[in-house]
Amino acid sequence: MRRRRPAAGSARGRSPRPPPACSSAALAALTAGLLGQLGVERYAIYVQDYGAPIGWRLALREPAAITAIVTQNGNGYDAGFVPGFWDSVWAFHREWNAQTEAGMRQALSLDAIRWQYLTGVSDETLIDPTVWWHDFALVSRPGNDLVQLKLFADYASNPPLYPRLHEYFRTSRVPLLAVWGRGDEIFGPAGARAFAADLPDAEIHLLDGGHFLLETAAAEVAALMRRFLRSI
Repeated sequence: MRRRRPAAGSARGRSPRPPPACSSAALAALTAGLLGQLGVERYAIYVQDYGAPIGWRLALREPAAITAIVTQNGNGYDAGFVPGFWDSVWAFHREWNAQTEAGMRQALSLDAIRWQYLTGVSDETLIDPTVWWHDFALVSRPGNDLVQLKLFADYASNPPLYPRLHEYFRTSRVPLLAVWGRGDEIFGPAGARAFAADLPDAEIHLLDGGHFLLETAAAEVAALMRRFLRSI
């Protein structure tokens, strides 16, 4: 069968058109499809940042499939949103224009990505500077800016899902470990504590670190995860 080269589209005349899977719902559907192809029927999930709304959709789609949840700065409550970061995202969702887009494009800059890694970290020497340069290189690929902008705009589709998510927590009593960098200025520690409202038995740990907690506390997180997963 002859392979055809995809036609290079354009968006706003400057870069390729982003693929259709630029939403949490679409990414969750892709992940569910992969799990189906692999024959994975029961599994624990580890969610962080964008991975959280994907994991929540998988859980709501097949509640019986989820054996446990580990959330590392993976938000599921309005309380977790830090206004200083999210106000510009909500404004972008309400109206995509030159001004709101400029604010979002700033989030794709090297300085902003570096900020995500270092904010809330007490010892910055623990983090290898190549991590934010690597992320910046990936974000800067042709067309990737539009993918990121669409994902920013789509994030507002996630909070309306939270009531269903909280009901799932209450009815399933799924084992949950929340391990959080207490210095995260994107998803604050209130987002970790909030899980206890619907899952009183949730295990919640606030550790010294930021949004990318594994960069500074990987061994500590791994130890908590091993103990948690062995207990279920």
